[in-house]
Amino acid sequence: MNLIEEIIARAKADKQRIVLPEGTEERTLTAADRLISDGVADIILLGDPEEIYSLAGSIGLKNINRATIVNPAIDEKKQAYASLLLELRRSKGLTSEKAAQLVVDPLYYACLMIKAGDADGEIAGALNTTGNVLRPALQIIKTAPGINCVSGAFLMCTDNKSFGRDGVLLFADCAVIPDPTASELAQIAVVTAQLAKSLLDVEPQVAMLSFSTKGSASHEKIDKITEATRIAKEMAPGLLIDGELQADAALVETVALQKAKGSPVAGQANVLVFPSVESGNIAYKLVQRIAGIEAIGPILQGMAAPVNDLSRGCSVDDIYTMVAITANQSITLKNK
Repeated sequence: MNLIEEIIARAKADKQRIVLPEGTEERTLTAADRLISDGVADIILLGDPEEIYSLAGSIGLKNINRATIVNPAIDEKKQAYASLLLELRRSKGLTSEKAAQLVVDPLYYACLMIKAGDADGEIAGALNTTGNVLRPALQIIKTAPGINCVSGAFLMCTDNKSFGRDGVLLFADCAVIPDPTASELAQIAVVTAQLAKSLLDVEPQVAMLSFSTKGSASHEKIDKITEATRIAKEMAPGLLIDGELQADAALVETVALQKAKGSPVAGQANVLVFPSVESGNIAYKLVQRIAGIEAIGPILQGMAAPVNDLSRGCSVDDIYTMVAITANQSITLKNK
């Protein structure tokens, strides 16, 4: 059983309620049909039921009648959700009139369902920009306790089983924060370690990457990495984490023995935290394109409940996999 199969199996064993706000989008609907058929999650589709059933029929889907379909425009809980939104955002100047307008937006409605306890996680982005997906999530669901930033991690899957967990590593942050502070880097390290436990079922070993290993160079950018490492250790005292480390020292045991002897992480890291989204984004795309390594993500982390953003060029398989990942994130949060 490979990693994705394990993630799907865990989702099936503890089915979560995953809401798909883009319920009238063809790829989303096709993925929903497969997810329902395979028993991966309890699917909630947002949209006009007539439109959803019409599209499902036209493309030969057989299981959509087993989804929960909610039309935000006429749902019986619309007023209660509008009141909840007003309560959450009144201090930011939201009026009752504006809340009534926003509540029928499926992206807002999905987040309100999660906040109210009527859903466990959300996937969107096949039709919407990242900004549109994240805005209501940050306003309504907000970040997890002790965390004030959202970041994006990628599962990197290589055939070389000597790296990470049988060839699987986590890269972060590759998607959200352009120039993280030391505190933000520490938070990224801690939440990515939590994701490693959730998805990889391993003891996370976190490398804080830099262009220096253990003082081999001197620069303020290196100082930020060492400070982030210190903060992360305070946040999660039992976490195996070390920095600053160059990528080769983090991944290759022979190099680690030369550059970082005695490190609890060097040579065997399964979580790589990059100093900026620039370096993380470039790194994952380089190894994806040049080495043919499979990249799955971004997986958003740091939220109080799981919300994940899709690429607008996503495939049905991408949506299917991200629903299973979101379900695993939800299971982990509930178990905590």
